[in-house]
Amino acid sequence: MFIEPNIRNHRLSDGIQKKGWIEVVCGSMFSGKTEELIRRLKRAQIAHLKVEIFKPAIDIRYDVNDIVSHNENRITSTPVENSQQILLLTQDVDVVGIDEAQFFDNEMPQVAETLALKGIRVIVAGLDMDFLGRPFGPIPQVLAMADYVTKLHAICMVCGDIASFSYRKTVSDATVLLGEKEVYEPRCRACYHSKD
Repeated sequence: MFIEPNIRNHRLSDGIQKKGWIEVVCGSMFSGKTEELIRRLKRAQIAHLKVEIFKPAIDIRYDVNDIVSHNENRITSTPVENSQQILLLTQDVDVVGIDEAQFFDNEMPQVAETLALKGIRVIVAGLDMDFLGRPFGPIPQVLAMADYVTKLHAICMVCGDIASFSYRKTVSDATVLLGEKEVYEPRCRACYHSKD
């Protein structure tokens, strides 16, 4: 279980450098990544920290602006076209949340590092593997740079075991294919590779 760092130590008086860090929440489709991201961001808001939240502009599955979990939990966010925009839109903040980070460009790891070096807590959520079981987008680099990593698991829709793979049920070679239960299902390693 993830134990959140002491937020009180993050807000230091003027003249003292705040300490930032990078957290990653990753896993397969339907593992609860967005739900966990929203939980952490709402806790930061309860602590009266200034929070900015971003998602890729291409993700309009549930809402054009809000980040919405499969359980319909939601939080207001700003859609952006690329990771550099996140740097431009984060002024005087304590916490930055980034959802669906696998869809961002290869600058995402450096953006997260730049924010952390400014004393910002950066929470990144995304798929760690694509539908072919390969590392997905910039997530592997962000994982390597992260101070805290939480890997979540779904339930295999074939056998009921823990699932860490996103099985694509439709025929398409596109790496990015937005969809929900009609397109993907979580599977354990054995059931994913059986392809039944």
